[in-house]
Amino acid sequence: MLPVKWDFNFHMKRIRTTPRSNWQQTVESQGFHFHSIEEQPYWDESVYYQFSANEIDAIEAATYGLNEMCLKAVQHVIDSNSLDEFQIPRALQDWVKESWERDEITIVGRFDLVYDGVRPPRLLEYNADTPTSLLEAAVVQWYWLQDTHKDADQFNSIHDRLIEAWKRYAEVGARRITFSALAGHIEDYMTVSYLRDTAMQAGFQTQYIDVERIGWDSQARCYVDAAGHPISDCFKLYPWEWMAREKFGSRLILNTTRWLEAPWKMILSNKAILPVLWELFPRSPFVAQASFEPLPGDYVRKPMLGREGANVELVINGQSVLQTEGIYKGPFVYQQYIPIPAFDGNYPVIGSWMVNGYACGMGIREDVSPVTQNTSRFVPHLFTR
Repeated sequence: MLPVKWDFNFHMKRIRTTPRSNWQQTVESQGFHFHSIEEQPYWDESVYYQFSANEIDAIEAATYGLNEMCLKAVQHVIDSNSLDEFQIPRALQDWVKESWERDEITIVGRFDLVYDGVRPPRLLEYNADTPTSLLEAAVVQWYWLQDTHKDADQFNSIHDRLIEAWKRYAEVGARRITFSALAGHIEDYMTVSYLRDTAMQAGFQTQYIDVERIGWDSQARCYVDAAGHPISDCFKLYPWEWMAREKFGSRLILNTTRWLEAPWKMILSNKAILPVLWELFPRSPFVAQASFEPLPGDYVRKPMLGREGANVELVINGQSVLQTEGIYKGPFVYQQYIPIPAFDGNYPVIGSWMVNGYACGMGIREDVSPVTQNTSRFVPHLFTR
């Protein structure tokens, strides 16, 4: 973990500004077509967040520290044979362990952090399997910076790191990668299309297929695309816990396809990792108390396999003060409530990206609610030295 000197001079700021006159057309030209939701901006460049270089160093250090702790937590879960707590089907547990023991490559993940520029960043959750907001963070906000604040800087080398990651993946012998996401989900499609573009820049042949169209050839005993061709390597923006329970999920253990993210990421993409992190690293400034049982004091209840802020409950002074809707049920984990700082009535959450083992950039989602959900706005950032 990188050493860092905490800067206690409050510098993190939310600054109002004027959007570019043609911002919609500009971001669409960059492949970003999910910029508005019901005529309200999802990409919001009417404001931006400004940081100091020390604050960016703090976020980077926290990201490396959390990544190191998460890898140790995976080893602990495997050594203690605790995969049942993560709801991983028993038929797949040995396969997940073998994936970890083979040190199968991971491409990308996103730590969601609370940060106010004063106290160390703290982990809300780790989107280790199907993180989105990637195109916004890597490309759209970078070009915003070039158009509006050329003299400033941005914590953002995501694009270059992705190309490096794909070049490293080529070392396992991969030559052609299939990218897949649910049909009709434009945000997911944009994300995998961007990842596909970076893989092509790294020299791969690629194709896209809706995840619903991935098939199983019972004679060849392999996963196939719509044309019946074997799928040797596949990046799927589709949760492992869903894939494992599909009709042909039991065939995963045959290893006819190399999947990204790697199967061992099932452990980190599950919020059950939060109590494990607290058990192993209770003194870390980056980790909040978490448990499989309700906590004393204020806490947040989250579904282990929930996504996008769905079915989250905030309990303050023993009273439920906020509940979000969604499709997810228990079991739950309980995490100490970490108040998110409010800037002009908005609550920012920092998504800090790990790519190929590098902390390499961040994006900010904000909402008038302290729970970030799928419609929460993406706001660009910059920092000054």
